[in-house]
Amino acid sequence: MGTTEGKIYKAIPCIMGEINAVGKNKKNTQQGFMYRGIDDVMNAINPALVKHNVFIVPEILEQSREERQTARGGNLVYSICKIKFRFCADDGSSIEAVTIGEGMDSGDKATNKAMAVAFKYACFQVFCIPTEEMKDPDAETPEPNSKAAQETGNVKVDAIKISTLRDKAMKKGVSEKSILEYYKIVSFDDMDFKTWHNAMQLLDKYKDVA
Repeated sequence: MGTTEGKIYKAIPCIMGEINAVGKNKKNTQQGFMYRGIDDVMNAINPALVKHNVFIVPEILEQSREERQTARGGNLVYSICKIKFRFCADDGSSIEAVTIGEGMDSGDKATNKAMAVAFKYACFQVFCIPTEEMKDPDAETPEPNSKAAQETGNVKVDAIKISTLRDKAMKKGVSEKSILEYYKIVSFDDMDFKTWHNAMQLLDKYKDVA
């Protein structure tokens, strides 16, 4: 990672100022919701990246794959990729962002989809592309916890559950900060199972942004 005196720290705010809001112009034909496509994001940021001599280098840190079945009994490949993106300027300075992407496909495109989602959310966060925030707590009534969650008590969640929660929050366009404020905790590491389960249920009420 570069120093705070590098060009990248001047280029990022300039790029942010030149990127127009990316609207939800694509429609999911199966579930009917609108979303921001990866092509829309790339088209929005490319001119500003070129202008300010900034390029992005991805590095896959972790990947997991598994096979699942569709409702009709077909095979579906499910892939999760944790990717580090390095945003570099022409003086060698850089900043890094790590995001997680999920992808599902009946063929060989699951990893490609996961990489595209991770890249899109890295750009959302680094360049502050507008997206939805979690609603005011008073606007939501959390559903009761399941019996299994109640029996678990206040056992702290593990790293896998935290990663799952972060990934779902990114898919829904909900910031980590808003979740922490909602549950009045400092970090996801402070979550017990009941809180984690409640947060997952609450996030399920939001539509995916992709």
